[in-house]
Amino acid sequence: MANKYKIAWLPGDGVGVEVMEAAKLVLDRVELDAEYIHGDIGWEFWCKEGDAFPQRTIDLLGSVNAAMFGAITSKPVKTAEQELVPELQGKNLVYRSPIVRMRQRFDLYNCLRPCKAYPRNPLNYKEGIDIVVFRENTEDLYSGVEFNTVPDQLRDVLAELSPAFKAFKHLKGDEYAISCKINTRKGSERIVRAAFEFARKFNRKKVTVVHKANVVRATDGLFFETAKTVAREYPEIKMDDANIDAMTMWLLKNPFNYDVLVAPNLYGDIISDLSAQMVGGLGFGCSANIGGKLGVFEPSHGSAPKYAGMYKVNPIATILA
Repeated sequence: MANKYKIAWLPGDGVGVEVMEAAKLVLDRVELDAEYIHGDIGWEFWCKEGDAFPQRTIDLLGSVNAAMFGAITSKPVKTAEQELVPELQGKNLVYRSPIVRMRQRFDLYNCLRPCKAYPRNPLNYKEGIDIVVFRENTEDLYSGVEFNTVPDQLRDVLAELSPAFKAFKHLKGDEYAISCKINTRKGSERIVRAAFEFARKFNRKKVTVVHKANVVRATDGLFFETAKTVAREYPEIKMDDANIDAMTMWLLKNPFNYDVLVAPNLYGDIISDLSAQMVGGLGFGCSANIGGKLGVFEPSHGSAPKYAGMYKVNPIATILA
């Protein structure tokens, strides 16, 4: 007899708990032969342990075939500090989103978000929409390289190397913040290739690259140029591109013009939520985080604290995941 699948079960915060309950009912009904192993993750563990993604959960994810994830709560830096138990306050602990850490720790670079209008769903924007979003999942503005207070040495280096930064040189370190947008050639190449491979396998006719290279020339320029290089290996698949701001307009106006979309992390997050709304809302927005050795499956919505415990949130996204 083959060994059972081992699935890490990570309910997390808020409505994550109840939508995962619904998913478990479906999995039990179809009699999936799997062992579900609970893992601790989320705001509760940040508050009482100072770590929303404890090492024991990291170890668990390293030992399973896949994971199901509900949702997590994230709050601003000062609020996160204030909600720690008293004995952990003042110890310079910094909250980082556990799902972002998970994606980076296990190199879950491919965030796959299908957005399909299921027949007779009264919330469909238009019947027949069938879009698949490929979102780079480990880089870009979600890299986690941030400075809530900017050190003087960083300010001085930026002022020396970047003429544009001189406009900010006069500011004190606590008067501004920096979040670094980091895009690599490797990260760009593999997510674009994943999109084209999907298009080839499932007979999709077009891949649209979403960027803002006309303004964000360095990072988005790298992403777009890499995409054009990869596209040459798939001559049977049409490639076009759109700026992220225009993309939101065109996607609403002409959703049937689009098939597969691929984008850096932040833009992929934006267009996948928009696409989900066109097929019924985030309650239909499922998501897969895929790497070389692990897949983590989740709804694309957050923890929605105001609805926690009310069983009002649509669990279909979790079931589809």
